[in-house]
Amino acid sequence: MKLFFSVVLLFVVLSCASPKSEIPEQAADFCSAIHRNDSISLSKVLALVADSMRDKTGVYVLEDGGGSLVARAWLTEYAEQSIDIQYFIFSPDNVGLIACDYLVRAADRGVNVRLLVDDIMVEAGVHEILTLDSHPNIEIKIYNPGVNLGKNIVSKIKKYATDFRSANQRMHNKTFIVDGKITITGGRNIADEYFDYDHEYNFRDRDVLLMGKVNETIEKSFHEFWMSSLSVPVRDLVSEEEKNDADSTHFDRLHQYACNPDNFWPQVRERIQQLPTAFESLRTSGLVWLDHVDFVSDVPGKNDGTKGLGGSGVCTDTLISLIKRAKKSLDIQSPYLITTDVGRTLFADAVKRGVKVRILTNSMASTDNMEAFSGYQRERKKLLEAGVEIYEFKPDAKERFNVMTGALQEKMNFTPIFGLHAKSMIVDGEIAVIGTFNLDPRSAHLNTECIAVIHSPEVAQGVLNGIATEMLPENSWHTTLDFNPDAEAGNGKRVKAFTRKLVPKAIL
Repeated sequence: MKLFFSVVLLFVVLSCASPKSEIPEQAADFCSAIHRNDSISLSKVLALVADSMRDKTGVYVLEDGGGSLVARAWLTEYAEQSIDIQYFIFSPDNVGLIACDYLVRAADRGVNVRLLVDDIMVEAGVHEILTLDSHPNIEIKIYNPGVNLGKNIVSKIKKYATDFRSANQRMHNKTFIVDGKITITGGRNIADEYFDYDHEYNFRDRDVLLMGKVNETIEKSFHEFWMSSLSVPVRDLVSEEEKNDADSTHFDRLHQYACNPDNFWPQVRERIQQLPTAFESLRTSGLVWLDHVDFVSDVPGKNDGTKGLGGSGVCTDTLISLIKRAKKSLDIQSPYLITTDVGRTLFADAVKRGVKVRILTNSMASTDNMEAFSGYQRERKKLLEAGVEIYEFKPDAKERFNVMTGALQEKMNFTPIFGLHAKSMIVDGEIAVIGTFNLDPRSAHLNTECIAVIHSPEVAQGVLNGIATEMLPENSWHTTLDFNPDAEAGNGKRVKAFTRKLVPKAIL
C-alpha cells in the first residue's frame, strides 16, 4: 500500500505539469530596431586564445543568473556550425521562449541545432515542440519517453505501476555546447527561476563555462546520449495528424515576443552586445587555463537494474573517490540532501581522518521540493551525529542581492525569495566539482548526471569563498543537534513535509 501511494504521489509531483499557452501575439513590430552585428564572429573572438585551446581548458565560473543567461545568448547569436543542448528541464516560459528564438535565428543562419530533453518535465504542448522541430536545421529528441509527452493520465499511472524503475530513470545532464569548442554546464535548467526572471521564487545556482580541450570529451558524451535508443525523435512519439499540425509561421510570433522589451529587457540585451568587450577582459584576467579538467558523465540508462533501485554510476563512483581522498576539508552545496548509510559512513570516516566536512543545503523555508526535504529531515540527526556541519539556506539570504541579475533589481519593486540549487564540492581547497549531481539516492542510482572536476586551487578558492559567504548567519542557519530552523517555515510546508514521509527515500 505504501508503494501504491508513493507511485500516485510521485506522479502528481513530477508528471502533471500543464502545457503552457502558446506564444501570445504582439501588438507591434519590436524586431525592426534590433540587428545582429555581422562584423563579429565566434571564430574571430576565439582566435585570440586558439593556442591555449589546443592543449588546455579555459575555465570561468558563472555565479549569477544574469551572466549565465547572457553567455548562452551571445554564444547562440554567434555560433557558426552547431549547438548541441542537453537538459532535464526546458520550459516554455519567458526565458525558454527567448532561448527558442535565439535557436531559431541560429538555425536560420545554417547552424545545426540538436536539442535533447528528458520526458518527465516537458511542459510545452506537442504542437509547440513539433513547430520548433519543423525547422530544417533543428532536431529534437525526448529522453526515455513514456511518462509524459503524448500520454494521458491513465497511461502515465500505468507506466509507474508496471515499470517503476524505468519510469524513474531520468536524464539530469545539463550541457550547452557551441561549435564543439565551448560548453556551459552546471546546475541551471532553462526556465525563468534559474536566471532570476521569476517574480516570486528564484534559484541561487552555479554553472561553469569550459572552452578548449575538455570539449572533446563533452561532445562524445552528448553523442552517446543522442544516439542512444532511449533518445527518441519527437516526431516518432506523435500521430500523423499532430505532425501535420506543426506551424512554422509561429516563428514570426516567437521573434516578436523575444524582441518585446517587456519580455526581454533592454538592459540584458545591452549586456549581450557588450560581451566581446567583456571577453577581452575575461581573457586577460578572469579565465583560468588548466592542463587538468575532467568532464565525467554517466552513460544513458545508467545501470543494468540488477540491484533494483540501486546500482550507482560513473559520477557516483568519482565523487566517492574524491571524498575518500580528502585530507583536510570538504565543502559542499547540495539543494537536496538525502543520505544513505553508505553516504553517512563516507562522511563519518572523513571526519575521523580529521577532515572538516561542511554541507550547505536548503531549509524547509527555502526549498522548492518538500519530498526531498522530508527525506533529509528523516536523516538529519544521523548526519550531525556523524560529525558533519550543516547549514540551511535562508529564503531571504542577503547574498541573493549580489548574485541576482542587475536588470531584475532595476525592473521590479520587490525581491523574490531564493532557494539553493547549486551543486558543488570543494576538496581540500584545491579541487572544484561543479555539476548536476545532488546528494541523494536519485542522483546516485537513477538519474544520469554530469560533473566537471576542476583541478585548480584558484578556481576552487573562488567557489569556496562563495560557499563560505552563503554559510554566514545572514544567509543561512547553522543547524545543530540542539537547533534546526524548521519552525521558520510556514505551517503549510510543515504539513507537506510530514505527509511526504510516505515516499521511499530511494526515489527522492
